[in-house]
Amino acid sequence: MTNARLDCLVVGGGPAGLTAATYLARFRRRFALIDSGASRAALIPVSHNCPGFPDGIPGPDLLARLAAQAGRYGAAVQRGTVTRLTRTEDGFLADVDGQEIAAATVLIATGIVDKEPDLPGLGRLIREGHVRLCPVCDGYEVIDKTVAVLGPTAQAVKKALFLRTFTANLTILPLGPEFTLAEPERGRLQEAGISCPQEPVVELHVEGDDIAAVMASGRRERVEVLYPALGADVRSDLAIALGAHCNDLGCIITDPHQETSVAGLYAAGDVVNELNQISVAFGHAAIAATAIHNELTRRGP
Repeated sequence: MTNARLDCLVVGGGPAGLTAATYLARFRRRFALIDSGASRAALIPVSHNCPGFPDGIPGPDLLARLAAQAGRYGAAVQRGTVTRLTRTEDGFLADVDGQEIAAATVLIATGIVDKEPDLPGLGRLIREGHVRLCPVCDGYEVIDKTVAVLGPTAQAVKKALFLRTFTANLTILPLGPEFTLAEPERGRLQEAGISCPQEPVVELHVEGDDIAAVMASGRRERVEVLYPALGADVRSDLAIALGAHCNDLGCIITDPHQETSVAGLYAAGDVVNELNQISVAFGHAAIAATAIHNELTRRGP
């Protein structure tokens, strides 16, 4: 950690934070990247739609490559947790595990945390592709498989209809208390051939490589792949505490330069109200880091 004032503090070492680090280092800016080690990208078994990797790349390998790339220009990931940000006369003050860091600007790249089903061996099931979190990322990998979407009906319907592009073997596993469907939604599901039991799921079990859902009646639904539609927690607390504008889900709202409603505070990646994709995080980071560099240049030495 350093006591000298930085040009920028980057909070989060996922794809957005690490890409921003490469840009800031190449802009010869004085910055620090603080990462708690909980990037959502680390959960990806293999990403097949990350630009530049035609054979796919595991999430941990991608993070390692991004860190190595930033490291070529002198940037380093510092393990730690930023617990608080406060405004100062000329920037921000961050509390990092009890130590203070002063910075002229801050880039929030803290991402989201998916709400996951209560399943034994969930980590293994995610790694092996039996539980998947993002149909935009990996819908292609479930072509013609037996797939279920688990969650409150309103959330599950949207994801199930999206997945219909990839498989006709789809069912919704409703969670209570409200699991009935309005007639327009039921009609769309029937037209798509997606089943939706009129009873909630009460238990989930792992049976070999499959997942079995026990319904309230005792009937069992067995599927090869499960997509939770349980929502996510947005890690935007630091920005909210500073007064940054967010949407109803807690996603940070930014301008075209990735700056929040708080001057000097920027945001990039999944924490922003955009499509949650690695390629989007790359773009956010490039825009934010360049805007930060330009703003600091405008302010003068």
